[in-house]
Amino acid sequence: MTASAPRYMARFRCIAEACEDTCCAGLTVPISESRWSLLRQKVEGTPDEARVAALITPNPDGATGQQAGILGKRADGHCAFLDEARLCSLQRRYGEAVLPDGCSVFPRVLTRWGAQVEMSGSLACPETARLCLLAEDALVREPVSEEQALRPQVARQVAAGDDAWTAHADTVREAMLRLLNRREAPFAARLYALGRMALDLGDFYFPGTTAFGSAAGEASQPPSASAASAPEVRGPMADSAPDTGEGRAEAAEARLARVLREYDSPDTLASLHAQLEALELPGGPWAGICAAVLRSREAAVSSPRFLSLMSAVRASYGGADTHPDKAWELHAARRSALESLHGERVHQYFLHHALNHVLRHPFTEAESLLNAVFLLVLRASVVRWVLLGHPAVEALLDAPGTPVAALDAAAVEAFQVVAKHVEQAPSFLDFARGLAGEGPETFARLLILVKGL
Repeated sequence: MTASAPRYMARFRCIAEACEDTCCAGLTVPISESRWSLLRQKVEGTPDEARVAALITPNPDGATGQQAGILGKRADGHCAFLDEARLCSLQRRYGEAVLPDGCSVFPRVLTRWGAQVEMSGSLACPETARLCLLAEDALVREPVSEEQALRPQVARQVAAGDDAWTAHADTVREAMLRLLNRREAPFAARLYALGRMALDLGDFYFPGTTAFGSAAGEASQPPSASAASAPEVRGPMADSAPDTGEGRAEAAEARLARVLREYDSPDTLASLHAQLEALELPGGPWAGICAAVLRSREAAVSSPRFLSLMSAVRASYGGADTHPDKAWELHAARRSALESLHGERVHQYFLHHALNHVLRHPFTEAESLLNAVFLLVLRASVVRWVLLGHPAVEALLDAPGTPVAALDAAAVEAFQVVAKHVEQAPSFLDFARGLAGEGPETFARLLILVKGL
Protein backbone atom coordinates (compact mmCIF):
# COMPACT_ATOMS: atom_id res chain seq x y z
CA MET A 1 0.00 0.00 0.00
CA THR A 2 1.18 3.53 -0.79
CA ALA A 3 -0.14 6.49 1.14
CA SER A 4 0.17 10.26 0.89
CA ALA A 5 -0.92 13.24 2.95
CA PRO A 6 -0.63 17.00 3.03
CA ARG A 7 2.33 17.94 5.16
CA TYR A 8 0.26 19.21 8.08
CA MET A 9 -1.24 15.74 8.57
CA ALA A 10 2.19 14.10 8.45
CA ARG A 11 3.05 16.45 11.34
CA PHE A 12 -0.12 15.81 13.32
CA ARG A 13 0.07 14.35 16.81
CA CYS A 14 -2.86 14.40 19.21
CA ILE A 15 -2.16 16.82 22.08
CA ALA A 16 -4.69 14.99 24.30
CA GLU A 17 -5.50 16.80 27.55
CA ALA A 18 -3.71 19.96 26.35
CA CYS A 19 -6.37 20.44 23.66
CA GLU A 20 -8.83 23.31 24.09
CA ASP A 21 -11.67 21.07 22.89
CA THR A 22 -12.37 17.36 22.82
CA CYS A 23 -13.30 15.13 19.90
CA CYS A 24 -15.19 12.98 22.43
CA ALA A 25 -18.22 15.27 22.58
CA GLY A 26 -21.17 16.24 20.44
CA LEU A 27 -20.93 13.39 17.96
CA THR A 28 -22.84 10.13 17.55
CA VAL A 29 -20.16 7.43 17.41
CA PRO A 30 -20.95 4.03 15.85
CA ILE A 31 -18.92 0.90 16.53
CA SER A 32 -18.59 -2.04 14.17
CA GLU A 33 -19.54 -5.58 15.08
CA SER A 34 -15.88 -6.68 14.98
CA ARG A 35 -14.60 -3.88 17.27
CA TRP A 36 -17.53 -4.33 19.62
CA SER A 37 -16.80 -8.04 19.88
CA LEU A 38 -13.10 -7.40 20.52
CA LEU A 39 -13.92 -4.86 23.23
CA ARG A 40 -16.26 -7.30 24.97
CA GLN A 41 -13.49 -9.89 24.96
CA LYS A 42 -10.99 -7.43 26.43
CA VAL A 43 -13.23 -6.25 29.28
CA GLU A 44 -14.60 -9.69 30.19
CA GLY A 45 -14.10 -10.30 33.89
CA THR A 46 -13.06 -6.70 34.61
CA PRO A 47 -15.01 -3.88 36.31
CA ASP A 48 -15.55 -2.41 32.83
CA GLU A 49 -17.59 -5.38 31.62
CA ALA A 50 -20.84 -4.03 33.03
CA ARG A 51 -20.06 -0.49 31.82
CA VAL A 52 -19.48 -1.64 28.26
CA ALA A 53 -22.68 -3.70 28.32
CA ALA A 54 -24.68 -0.73 29.60
CA LEU A 55 -23.10 2.11 27.63
CA ILE A 56 -22.85 0.59 24.14
CA THR A 57 -26.22 -0.27 22.67
CA PRO A 58 -27.42 -1.72 19.36
CA ASN A 59 -27.98 0.88 16.68
CA PRO A 60 -31.61 2.04 17.06
CA ASP A 61 -31.90 2.20 13.27
CA GLY A 62 -31.24 -1.54 13.13
CA ALA A 63 -27.96 -1.15 11.23
CA THR A 64 -25.37 -3.90 11.37
CA GLY A 65 -21.75 -4.25 10.23
CA GLN A 66 -19.84 -0.99 10.58
CA GLN A 67 -22.78 0.74 12.31
CA ALA A 68 -23.83 -2.09 14.63
CA GLY A 69 -23.56 -0.29 17.97
CA ILE A 70 -23.68 3.26 19.32
CA LEU A 71 -21.50 4.60 22.13
CA GLY A 72 -23.44 6.22 24.92
CA LYS A 73 -23.12 9.87 25.92
CA ARG A 74 -23.29 11.68 29.21
CA ALA A 75 -25.87 14.37 29.87
CA ASP A 76 -23.36 17.04 28.80
CA GLY A 77 -22.91 15.37 25.40
CA HIS A 78 -19.46 13.92 26.15
CA CYS A 79 -18.66 10.28 25.50
CA ALA A 80 -19.55 8.09 28.47
CA PHE A 81 -16.05 6.60 28.40
CA LEU A 82 -14.22 9.92 28.76
CA ASP A 83 -12.31 10.10 32.05
CA GLU A 84 -11.57 12.99 34.42
CA ALA A 85 -8.46 13.99 32.45
CA ARG A 86 -10.57 14.19 29.25
CA LEU A 87 -8.89 11.06 27.90
CA CYS A 88 -10.45 7.84 26.64
CA SER A 89 -10.62 5.32 29.47
CA LEU A 90 -11.02 2.44 27.02
CA GLN A 91 -7.89 3.28 25.07
CA ARG A 92 -5.88 3.88 28.24
CA ARG A 93 -6.77 0.46 29.66
CA TYR A 94 -7.15 -1.78 26.61
CA GLY A 95 -5.27 -0.10 23.76
CA GLU A 96 -6.12 1.56 20.47
CA ALA A 97 -7.32 -1.68 18.87
CA VAL A 98 -10.62 -1.68 20.80
CA LEU A 99 -11.65 1.79 19.63
CA PRO A 100 -14.36 2.32 17.03
CA ASP A 101 -12.96 3.21 13.62
CA GLY A 102 -14.13 6.81 13.91
CA CYS A 103 -12.36 7.29 17.25
CA SER A 104 -9.15 5.67 16.09
CA VAL A 105 -8.89 7.47 12.77
CA PHE A 106 -10.16 10.97 13.69
CA PRO A 107 -9.12 13.62 12.71
CA ARG A 108 -7.64 11.67 9.81
CA VAL A 109 -9.85 11.22 6.76
CA LEU A 110 -8.82 8.29 4.58
CA THR A 111 -9.74 8.14 0.91
CA ARG A 112 -8.68 5.53 -1.64
CA TRP A 113 -8.07 6.77 -5.16
CA GLY A 114 -7.31 3.61 -7.10
CA ALA A 115 -4.42 1.89 -5.32
CA GLN A 116 -3.40 5.07 -3.49
CA VAL A 117 -4.64 5.85 0.03
CA GLU A 118 -4.76 9.57 0.79
CA MET A 119 -4.89 10.92 4.30
CA SER A 120 -6.35 14.39 4.76
CA GLY A 121 -7.63 15.96 7.95
CA SER A 122 -10.80 17.26 9.56
CA LEU A 123 -10.50 20.83 10.81
CA ALA A 124 -12.97 19.90 13.56
CA CYS A 125 -9.83 19.11 15.58
CA PRO A 126 -8.17 22.29 16.93
CA GLU A 127 -4.65 20.93 16.49
CA THR A 128 -5.38 19.91 12.91
CA ALA A 129 -6.85 23.34 12.22
CA ARG A 130 -3.73 25.00 13.66
CA LEU A 131 -1.36 22.90 11.59
CA CYS A 132 -3.40 23.32 8.41
CA LEU A 133 -4.07 27.06 8.59
CA LEU A 134 -0.88 28.50 10.04
CA ALA A 135 2.05 26.76 8.32
CA GLU A 136 2.85 28.09 4.86
CA ASP A 137 3.79 24.63 3.56
CA ALA A 138 0.88 22.83 5.24
CA LEU A 139 -0.79 21.64 2.03
CA VAL A 140 2.30 20.29 0.29
CA ARG A 141 1.52 16.63 -0.37
CA GLU A 142 4.10 13.97 0.38
CA PRO A 143 4.33 10.19 1.00
CA VAL A 144 3.64 8.97 4.53
CA SER A 145 4.32 5.65 6.21
CA GLU A 146 1.61 3.01 6.41
CA GLU A 147 1.64 3.39 10.20
CA GLN A 148 0.43 6.98 9.88
CA ALA A 149 -2.51 5.97 7.69
CA LEU A 150 -4.32 4.20 10.52
CA ARG A 151 -6.80 1.49 9.52
CA PRO A 152 -6.50 1.94 5.73
CA GLN A 153 -9.11 -0.78 5.33
CA VAL A 154 -11.79 1.75 6.31
CA ALA A 155 -10.76 4.24 3.60
CA ARG A 156 -13.67 5.16 1.37
CA GLN A 157 -13.26 4.29 -2.30
CA VAL A 158 -14.20 7.32 -4.36
CA ALA A 159 -12.48 6.75 -7.68
CA ALA A 160 -12.74 3.16 -8.84
CA GLY A 161 -12.43 4.36 -12.44
CA ASP A 162 -15.12 2.05 -13.80
CA ASP A 163 -17.15 4.98 -15.15
CA ALA A 164 -16.19 8.26 -16.80
CA TRP A 165 -17.14 10.34 -13.76
CA THR A 166 -14.59 8.62 -11.52
CA ALA A 167 -12.09 7.69 -14.25
CA HIS A 168 -11.38 11.38 -14.89
CA ALA A 169 -11.85 12.54 -11.28
CA ASP A 170 -8.18 12.75 -10.37
CA THR A 171 -7.39 14.79 -13.49
CA VAL A 172 -10.22 17.21 -12.71
CA ARG A 173 -9.26 17.42 -9.05
CA GLU A 174 -5.65 18.28 -9.91
CA ALA A 175 -6.93 21.08 -12.16
CA MET A 176 -9.04 22.38 -9.26
CA LEU A 177 -6.01 22.40 -6.95
CA ARG A 178 -3.87 24.17 -9.54
CA LEU A 179 -6.51 26.83 -10.03
CA LEU A 180 -6.89 27.44 -6.31
CA ASN A 181 -3.12 27.86 -6.02
CA ARG A 182 -2.96 30.63 -8.65
CA ARG A 183 -1.70 33.39 -6.37
CA GLU A 184 -1.72 36.08 -9.06
CA ALA A 185 -5.48 36.51 -8.64
CA PRO A 186 -7.52 37.23 -5.48
CA PHE A 187 -9.00 34.21 -3.74
CA ALA A 188 -12.59 35.14 -4.69
CA ALA A 189 -11.57 35.32 -8.36
CA ARG A 190 -10.10 31.82 -8.13
CA LEU A 191 -13.36 30.51 -6.67
CA TYR A 192 -15.30 32.27 -9.42
CA ALA A 193 -13.03 30.64 -12.00
CA LEU A 194 -13.56 27.28 -10.31
CA GLY A 195 -17.31 27.74 -10.62
CA ARG A 196 -17.02 28.72 -14.28
CA MET A 197 -14.84 25.70 -14.99
CA ALA A 198 -17.43 23.46 -13.34
CA LEU A 199 -20.13 25.10 -15.44
CA ASP A 200 -18.19 24.53 -18.65
CA LEU A 201 -17.73 20.86 -17.80
CA GLY A 202 -21.21 20.32 -16.42
CA ASP A 203 -23.19 19.38 -19.52
CA PHE A 204 -20.93 16.44 -20.43
CA TYR A 205 -19.00 15.54 -17.25
CA PHE A 206 -21.30 14.42 -14.45
CA PRO A 207 -22.31 11.20 -12.63
CA GLY A 208 -23.67 8.72 -15.14
CA THR A 209 -22.42 10.61 -18.19
CA THR A 210 -22.30 8.67 -21.47
CA ALA A 211 -20.31 11.34 -23.29
CA PHE A 212 -17.04 9.43 -22.90
CA GLY A 213 -18.34 6.20 -24.40
CA SER A 214 -21.65 4.40 -24.74
CA ALA A 215 -22.44 1.31 -26.74
CA ALA A 216 -25.85 2.69 -27.50
CA GLY A 217 -24.44 6.11 -28.30
CA GLU A 218 -27.12 7.83 -26.24
CA ALA A 219 -26.99 11.59 -25.97
CA SER A 220 -25.22 12.79 -22.87
CA GLN A 221 -27.55 14.66 -20.53
CA PRO A 222 -26.83 16.15 -17.09
CA PRO A 223 -29.20 15.08 -14.35
CA SER A 224 -30.71 18.45 -13.50
CA ALA A 225 -30.77 20.67 -16.59
CA SER A 226 -30.37 20.37 -20.32
CA ALA A 227 -27.46 21.95 -22.15
CA ALA A 228 -29.92 24.18 -23.95
CA SER A 229 -31.05 25.72 -20.66
CA ALA A 230 -27.50 26.55 -19.50
CA PRO A 231 -26.79 30.26 -19.01
CA GLU A 232 -24.99 32.29 -21.64
CA VAL A 233 -22.03 32.94 -19.30
CA ARG A 234 -20.65 29.53 -20.24
CA GLY A 235 -18.70 31.14 -23.04
CA PRO A 236 -17.04 29.75 -26.19
CA MET A 237 -15.59 26.66 -24.52
CA ALA A 238 -19.02 24.99 -24.28
CA ASP A 239 -18.95 23.66 -27.82
CA SER A 240 -20.94 20.53 -28.57
CA ALA A 241 -19.55 17.04 -29.16
CA PRO A 242 -20.51 14.58 -31.93
CA ASP A 243 -23.62 12.58 -31.21
CA THR A 244 -22.53 8.97 -31.58
CA GLY A 245 -19.76 6.40 -31.75
CA GLU A 246 -16.11 6.30 -30.81
CA GLY A 247 -15.60 9.76 -32.21
CA ARG A 248 -17.98 11.06 -29.58
CA ALA A 249 -15.90 9.55 -26.77
CA GLU A 250 -12.68 10.92 -28.27
CA ALA A 251 -14.29 14.33 -28.61
CA ALA A 252 -15.34 14.26 -24.95
CA GLU A 253 -11.78 13.38 -23.89
CA ALA A 254 -10.43 16.21 -26.02
CA ARG A 255 -13.04 18.62 -24.76
CA LEU A 256 -12.25 17.82 -21.13
CA ALA A 257 -8.54 18.38 -21.75
CA ARG A 258 -9.27 21.62 -23.63
CA VAL A 259 -11.45 23.08 -20.86
CA LEU A 260 -8.93 22.22 -18.16
CA ARG A 261 -6.10 23.64 -20.26
CA GLU A 262 -8.08 26.84 -20.83
CA TYR A 263 -8.40 27.35 -17.06
CA ASP A 264 -4.65 26.91 -16.67
CA SER A 265 -4.21 30.00 -18.84
CA PRO A 266 -3.23 33.28 -17.13
CA ASP A 267 -5.37 35.16 -19.66
CA THR A 268 -8.49 33.21 -18.67
CA LEU A 269 -8.00 33.91 -14.99
CA ALA A 270 -7.28 37.60 -15.63
CA SER A 271 -10.43 37.89 -17.74
CA LEU A 272 -12.59 36.20 -15.12
CA HIS A 273 -11.09 38.38 -12.39
CA ALA A 274 -12.08 41.47 -14.38
CA GLN A 275 -15.61 40.11 -14.87
CA LEU A 276 -15.99 39.49 -11.15
CA GLU A 277 -14.69 42.95 -10.27
CA ALA A 278 -17.21 44.55 -12.64
CA LEU A 279 -20.12 42.59 -11.21
CA GLU A 280 -22.13 44.51 -8.61
CA LEU A 281 -24.34 42.53 -6.25
CA PRO A 282 -25.87 43.51 -2.91
CA GLY A 283 -24.17 42.00 0.13
CA GLY A 284 -27.27 41.74 2.31
CA PRO A 285 -28.36 38.35 0.93
CA TRP A 286 -24.87 36.94 1.63
CA ALA A 287 -25.01 38.19 5.21
CA GLY A 288 -28.52 36.81 5.63
CA ILE A 289 -27.45 33.36 4.42
CA CYS A 290 -24.49 33.18 6.82
CA ALA A 291 -26.53 34.36 9.78
CA ALA A 292 -29.35 31.92 9.00
CA VAL A 293 -26.96 28.96 8.85
CA LEU A 294 -25.54 29.75 12.27
CA ARG A 295 -28.95 30.45 13.84
CA SER A 296 -30.19 27.04 12.77
CA ARG A 297 -27.15 25.32 14.25
CA GLU A 298 -27.42 27.19 17.55
CA ALA A 299 -30.80 25.57 18.07
CA ALA A 300 -29.31 22.10 17.61
CA VAL A 301 -25.88 22.29 19.31
CA SER A 302 -25.29 22.14 23.06
CA SER A 303 -21.55 22.89 23.11
CA PRO A 304 -20.89 25.90 25.39
CA ARG A 305 -17.81 26.77 23.34
CA PHE A 306 -19.80 26.93 20.12
CA LEU A 307 -22.76 28.76 21.64
CA SER A 308 -20.57 31.33 23.36
CA LEU A 309 -18.75 32.19 20.16
CA MET A 310 -21.97 32.34 18.12
CA SER A 311 -23.51 34.69 20.68
CA ALA A 312 -20.46 36.97 20.47
CA VAL A 313 -20.49 36.91 16.66
CA ARG A 314 -24.19 37.75 16.51
CA ALA A 315 -23.70 40.65 18.93
CA SER A 316 -20.76 41.96 16.89
CA TYR A 317 -23.03 42.34 13.87
CA GLY A 318 -25.64 44.24 15.86
CA GLY A 319 -27.73 41.47 17.39
CA ALA A 320 -30.41 39.10 16.18
CA ASP A 321 -32.69 41.87 14.89
CA THR A 322 -30.12 43.64 12.73
CA HIS A 323 -31.12 43.92 9.08
CA PRO A 324 -28.84 41.88 6.77
CA ASP A 325 -27.89 45.03 4.84
CA LYS A 326 -26.63 46.69 8.02
CA ALA A 327 -24.77 43.55 9.08
CA TRP A 328 -23.18 43.42 5.64
CA GLU A 329 -21.95 47.02 5.99
CA LEU A 330 -20.22 46.10 9.24
CA HIS A 331 -18.73 42.99 7.68
CA ALA A 332 -17.50 44.80 4.57
CA ALA A 333 -15.84 47.52 6.64
CA ARG A 334 -14.05 44.93 8.78
CA ARG A 335 -13.04 42.94 5.72
CA SER A 336 -11.41 46.01 4.19
CA ALA A 337 -9.64 46.95 7.45
CA LEU A 338 -8.35 43.44 8.06
CA GLU A 339 -7.20 43.19 4.46
CA SER A 340 -5.03 46.28 4.90
CA LEU A 341 -3.52 44.96 8.14
CA HIS A 342 -3.13 41.21 7.61
CA GLY A 343 -4.38 40.48 4.12
CA GLU A 344 -1.81 37.84 3.22
CA ARG A 345 -2.33 35.98 6.48
CA VAL A 346 -6.10 35.84 6.00
CA HIS A 347 -5.64 34.75 2.38
CA GLN A 348 -3.55 31.84 3.60
CA TYR A 349 -6.27 30.69 6.01
CA PHE A 350 -8.90 30.53 3.30
CA LEU A 351 -6.65 29.10 0.62
CA HIS A 352 -5.58 26.28 2.93
CA HIS A 353 -9.21 25.69 3.95
CA ALA A 354 -10.18 25.42 0.27
CA LEU A 355 -7.30 23.15 -0.71
CA ASN A 356 -8.02 20.91 2.25
CA HIS A 357 -11.70 20.91 1.34
CA VAL A 358 -10.92 19.55 -2.14
CA LEU A 359 -8.80 16.78 -0.58
CA ARG A 360 -11.14 16.13 2.36
CA HIS A 361 -14.44 16.14 0.40
CA PRO A 362 -14.05 14.35 -2.96
CA PHE A 363 -16.24 16.11 -5.50
CA THR A 364 -17.34 12.72 -6.83
CA GLU A 365 -19.67 12.47 -3.83
CA ALA A 366 -21.64 15.51 -5.02
CA GLU A 367 -24.47 15.64 -7.54
CA SER A 368 -22.22 17.58 -9.90
CA LEU A 369 -18.89 19.37 -9.93
CA LEU A 370 -20.71 22.69 -9.71
CA ASN A 371 -22.59 21.55 -6.61
CA ALA A 372 -19.28 20.53 -5.02
CA VAL A 373 -17.84 23.98 -5.71
CA PHE A 374 -21.01 25.61 -4.36
CA LEU A 375 -20.64 23.72 -1.09
CA LEU A 376 -16.98 24.74 -0.81
CA VAL A 377 -17.87 28.40 -1.27
CA LEU A 378 -20.79 28.23 1.17
CA ARG A 379 -18.58 26.70 3.86
CA ALA A 380 -15.93 29.37 3.25
CA SER A 381 -18.58 32.09 3.50
CA VAL A 382 -19.85 30.88 6.86
CA VAL A 383 -16.32 30.75 8.27
CA ARG A 384 -15.55 34.22 6.88
CA TRP A 385 -18.65 35.56 8.63
CA VAL A 386 -17.63 33.98 11.94
CA LEU A 387 -14.01 35.14 11.69
CA LEU A 388 -14.93 38.76 10.93
CA GLY A 389 -17.42 38.69 13.80
CA HIS A 390 -14.98 37.12 16.27
CA PRO A 391 -14.46 39.38 19.31
CA ALA A 392 -10.68 38.98 19.02
CA VAL A 393 -10.80 40.30 15.44
CA GLU A 394 -12.95 43.24 16.54
CA ALA A 395 -10.38 44.00 19.25
CA LEU A 396 -7.51 43.65 16.78
CA LEU A 397 -9.09 46.17 14.41
CA ASP A 398 -9.51 48.59 17.31
CA ALA A 399 -5.83 48.12 18.24
CA PRO A 400 -3.92 47.53 14.98
CA GLY A 401 -0.68 46.85 16.84
CA THR A 402 -2.06 43.60 18.22
CA PRO A 403 0.30 40.67 17.44
CA VAL A 404 -0.74 38.44 14.55
CA ALA A 405 -0.82 35.52 17.01
CA ALA A 406 -4.15 36.88 18.27
CA LEU A 407 -5.57 36.71 14.75
CA ASP A 408 -4.20 33.20 14.31
CA ALA A 409 -5.90 32.04 17.51
CA ALA A 410 -9.21 33.56 16.41
CA ALA A 411 -8.91 31.90 13.01
CA VAL A 412 -8.20 28.48 14.49
CA GLU A 413 -11.25 28.78 16.74
CA ALA A 414 -13.52 30.04 13.95
CA PHE A 415 -12.55 27.39 11.43
CA GLN A 416 -12.59 24.60 14.01
CA VAL A 417 -15.99 25.26 15.60
CA VAL A 418 -17.61 25.69 12.18
CA ALA A 419 -16.01 22.46 10.95
CA LYS A 420 -17.14 20.58 14.04
CA HIS A 421 -20.65 21.92 14.52
CA VAL A 422 -21.78 23.18 11.09
CA GLU A 423 -20.00 21.78 8.02
CA GLN A 424 -20.97 18.12 8.34
CA ALA A 425 -24.37 18.54 10.00
CA PRO A 426 -27.15 16.89 7.95
CA SER A 427 -29.34 19.98 8.42
CA PHE A 428 -26.60 22.18 6.96
CA LEU A 429 -26.07 19.86 4.00
CA ASP A 430 -29.82 19.83 3.35
CA PHE A 431 -29.85 23.64 3.52
CA ALA A 432 -26.92 23.79 1.08
CA ARG A 433 -28.70 21.52 -1.42
CA GLY A 434 -31.85 23.62 -1.25
CA LEU A 435 -29.94 26.88 -1.53
CA ALA A 436 -27.92 25.68 -4.52
CA GLY A 437 -31.04 24.85 -6.48
CA GLU A 438 -30.67 23.05 -9.79
CA GLY A 439 -29.08 23.73 -13.13
CA PRO A 440 -28.30 27.32 -14.15
CA GLU A 441 -29.55 28.83 -10.89
CA THR A 442 -26.73 27.09 -8.99
CA PHE A 443 -24.11 29.21 -10.70
CA ALA A 444 -26.14 32.41 -10.21
CA ARG A 445 -26.37 31.71 -6.46
CA LEU A 446 -22.69 30.83 -6.37
CA LEU A 447 -21.96 34.38 -7.56
CA ILE A 448 -23.71 35.82 -4.52
CA LEU A 449 -21.52 33.76 -2.21
CA VAL A 450 -18.30 34.54 -4.08
CA LYS A 451 -18.96 38.29 -4.01
CA GLY A 452 -19.48 38.10 -0.26
CA LEU A 453 -16.03 36.65 0.26
